[in-house]
Amino acid sequence: MPKETPTLDRVNDPSDMRDMSLDELKALADEVRSETVDAVSVTGGHLGAGLGVVELTVAIHHVFDTPDDVLIWDVGHQCYPHKILTGRRDRIRTLRQGGGLSGFTKRDESPYDPFGAAHAATSISAGLGFAVSRDLQERDNSVICVIGDGAMSAGMAYEAMNNAGALDKRLIVILNDNDMSIAPPVGAMSHYLARRVSGRSYTALRKMGKAVAKTLGKPVYETAKKAEEFARGMATGGTLFEELGFYYVGPIDGHNLDALVPVLKNVRDIEDGPVLIHVVTQKGKGYAPAENSNDKYHGVSKFDVITGAQQKSRSNAPQYTKVFAQQLVKEAEHDPKIVAITAAMPAGTGLNLFEDRFPDRCFDVGIAEQHAVTFAAGLAADGLRPFAAIYSTFLQRAYDSVVHDVAIQRLPVRFAIDRAGLVGADGATHAGSFDIGYLGQLPGMVVMAAGDEAELARMVHTAALIDDGPSAFRYPRGEGVGVEMPDLPEPLEIGRGRVLREGSTAALVSLGGRLAETLRAADMLAAQGISTSVIDARFAKPLDEDLLVRVAREHEVVITIEEGARGGFGAFVLQLYAELGVLDRGLKIRTMTLPDEFQNHDSPSLMYDEAGLNAKHIASTAIDALGRGDVDLLAQTALTS
Repeated sequence: MPKETPTLDRVNDPSDMRDMSLDELKALADEVRSETVDAVSVTGGHLGAGLGVVELTVAIHHVFDTPDDVLIWDVGHQCYPHKILTGRRDRIRTLRQGGGLSGFTKRDESPYDPFGAAHAATSISAGLGFAVSRDLQERDNSVICVIGDGAMSAGMAYEAMNNAGALDKRLIVILNDNDMSIAPPVGAMSHYLARRVSGRSYTALRKMGKAVAKTLGKPVYETAKKAEEFARGMATGGTLFEELGFYYVGPIDGHNLDALVPVLKNVRDIEDGPVLIHVVTQKGKGYAPAENSNDKYHGVSKFDVITGAQQKSRSNAPQYTKVFAQQLVKEAEHDPKIVAITAAMPAGTGLNLFEDRFPDRCFDVGIAEQHAVTFAAGLAADGLRPFAAIYSTFLQRAYDSVVHDVAIQRLPVRFAIDRAGLVGADGATHAGSFDIGYLGQLPGMVVMAAGDEAELARMVHTAALIDDGPSAFRYPRGEGVGVEMPDLPEPLEIGRGRVLREGSTAALVSLGGRLAETLRAADMLAAQGISTSVIDARFAKPLDEDLLVRVAREHEVVITIEEGARGGFGAFVLQLYAELGVLDRGLKIRTMTLPDEFQNHDSPSLMYDEAGLNAKHIASTAIDALGRGDVDLLAQTALTS
């Protein structure tokens, strides 16, 4: 007998799934799960959340007419199975690789990605926008938002639900509850109730009852409405969502296609108002190493499919994140007023180490960066010394709180800004490009940037001592450069840089994680006979004015280097020089920043190469500014690689 074609091989796009039987859908789900595990083992990426929504993804694309029916995935961590089923299976092993598929949904990648997402809690707001647009344009498609993996802890989700309930637009929200934080027990009875309350008979009867109650007057209508919601809330949960104006269905076992498919069909045919379907899933479902891991393999490096063992770095240099966390633990051992705050990233920020040592002084507030900052402000206002550890790209979400609740009140909140600069495979949505500029413009804010891991330890210690206003220190993702770590870090003098090499022709002034490349560039220039100084600025604010003025006076060329967008450190230096009249003396100055674009994902080294911020680019900039364009740096690049 000929070998049967795998179900997944018959799916080129979701239209191939529409007529499949439940048995075929179950086989397809198994194959999609295996394909997801195998692909991520090659590329690394977000695994656990995607494994948890395999059946849900299959069911949605089976029931709904995507892409005409709009499907929006919140965060994007959950979207790998979706990509496999929407014509991208042949490229799935390019996930997060240069020139390959994004690790998140991306509008210019596929018509099945109507809205890009890599940060949490955007789906319902965007989905409501699609629903309103649909009605204004007199179309009849469905709009489905899948939110979960912690995103329901973000206030924006509830703001959107409140607005959706008030507008009473036809919108389907699927809550992927993958940590059992909301759901009561899931079983046959709850599946039965979910099918019943989402079915035509119940919804038609409910609609008729509402109409009759309205004719009897507002008091009767309101009483009947509350009684119906209370009765259903007692049986199935969901009272909160009903109060926000959503018709609640659930909870449903998100891995049971026999339950999912009929409920989705019923909800698809509801003609008015927003609906929330509560689906309970298991993060990491179907892959034992993920199921048994504390973080359910939320994010992984390349790994062995059979054992689940992940590839480990061979470098002896410590991770910047770990250096921060270990130094903060040391500070807290001597200072009982130090507390730490994270917004759903205890492992990502290293604060899991702090929490292990000081469980009562570490606070994970969920995906709620704005609240995290104002919460930290409250702690500071009452005399504690809070450290808010938040990725640069996520701190953007809380900028108003940084301004209004921290900076204006001069409260000593310390911002530990992880993932400064380019982050590689996560791409533009996670790049820490803008914090130098958006923090440096705030009066009274101290902004530091670590050039190496030892400097980071000193900055943690320094921040712990700053009690007269807010401060921030930024550091890159990944490993340090291998410098010797101090046992007892000395505090930095606020607003003072350091001179690492003395020269007389070109001055390379680095802020942050490009310091090692700046030193390499100085070696390349020295090999060409160009006397070069290297300055580690340390502070974007306040600037070391004395040092910068001396540098300008003693060199022909000054070049600033930073792993941030235009309008940051280089702009601050230019303004200083303009105000002091330094530029009138004919000084040649160049500012090197990230390019004025959102860079696509790739390896960090290649992204910095594209950005023009590696050693050869720094050296070339100095040579061009000096008018020595005849110097060929290719040989030097090879020698110093």
